[in-house]
Amino acid sequence: MINWQTVWEADCAVPRDLPLDELVRELSLALRDPDPEVRDGAPYVVLRTWIGRDVIAGELRTALGDRMAARFTDPEIQARTFAPLVLAMIVARGDHSPRWQAAFERWYPAETDLRGHDAGLGWLHAVAHGADLLARFGLHPAVDPARMLDLAAARLLARTDYVFEEQEDDRLARAIALTLTRPELDQEQALAWLAPIRAAFAALPGGPTPPYASNCMRTLRMLYLLADRGIRPHAGADAVPLRHRDAVKSTLADVLEPVFQYC
Repeated sequence: MINWQTVWEADCAVPRDLPLDELVRELSLALRDPDPEVRDGAPYVVLRTWIGRDVIAGELRTALGDRMAARFTDPEIQARTFAPLVLAMIVARGDHSPRWQAAFERWYPAETDLRGHDAGLGWLHAVAHGADLLARFGLHPAVDPARMLDLAAARLLARTDYVFEEQEDDRLARAIALTLTRPELDQEQALAWLAPIRAAFAALPGGPTPPYASNCMRTLRMLYLLADRGIRPHAGADAVPLRHRDAVKSTLADVLEPVFQYC
């Protein structure tokens, strides 16, 4: 058994004890472990570092992506929700597979366990981790950005009893904003994904706001702020403007106005 803490402390140097494919297999198993100290500790950092340094590359990285895509149907929630984090690392290196995208598109709006944090399992964060992968797909030249915008709307409109409480709304708004920086988006595409949200708001019954609608409202409010200020692709970067910024802001305001009764 590899001591991943020791590997981390050695600047993530590759151990010579096992072949690289076996090391990657061990890391991938750690990333579905129910113990948050295992899943979200040194193995996560080592895997992220090795992907970033292209230690895991080529066929080995493709195989890891396939393994993560298969986890979207895993019975364990922590396995499902850490899979998009790993896939986001891989897609960030430029890789893409229609299999990965299709598996993600099936899972993201359908996941029902949306807890941000669990006392025993630690961070789960299905919406936030999925948003990170949505952003990476949304920026990838092989992916139609309009599909990712539609997927974000589907996630927001999926009925749930969970009210976002761990900044999931901010993470999803960030993913949408990054997708909206794609230069090939025309104005119709940049706005069309908001139509089903507008319709859902119009159909809201009187009384308490359903959790899904509250989640959606807060996500769109953060998106309005990002449309106004621009989005930083990463820490320290200059803010990038959203495509069709003024039209996006105007449409967001129009969608939100009917559910804010104090204008």
